[in-house]
Amino acid sequence: MRLLNLFKIASKAIILNKTRTLLTMLGIIIGVASVIAMLAIGEGSKESIRETISSMGSNMITVRPGSDVRGGVRQERSAMETLTLDDYFAIKEQASLLTYISPVVDGSGQVINGSNNWPSSIYGVNPDYLKIKVVDLQSGSMFTDSEVKSASKVAIIGQTVVDNIFTDGQDP
Repeated sequence: MRLLNLFKIASKAIILNKTRTLLTMLGIIIGVASVIAMLAIGEGSKESIRETISSMGSNMITVRPGSDVRGGVRQERSAMETLTLDDYFAIKEQASLLTYISPVVDGSGQVINGSNNWPSSIYGVNPDYLKIKVVDLQSGSMFTDSEVKSASKVAIIGQTVVDNIFTDGQDP
């Protein structure tokens, strides 16, 4: 009986105070909608960050040479030759828990095709590098271990280079 009386009083208050009721409903609707929107944005951001980190390579360890100071001048790490191919082979043989391993030699240069050129980073790697970085090729094929051992003139180029060097739509 008391519950029925409460419902009668509440319905009369709603009918008599239409503006207050409308504003209260509007506040609740906007509040709930904003909470839902913020949760959706947060989940989208979390997924974007997860995808970005995954594309860097999951469970990846990078070993780089340190820098050195010679004659009071700090040398760049690329000028140091503290890591060699012998180190790569030793790690490959002794580290049984590593799935993929790739040495990397990096530099920069110009990519040229006809009258088009584009500055680019250049990486000397082996076929495992794309598996480590979790990258798939859109077209073409990855070079092989035998091509690496024979120092064949093969390359994988990125989409930015393709867009800026092969402007007439030709296949790289």
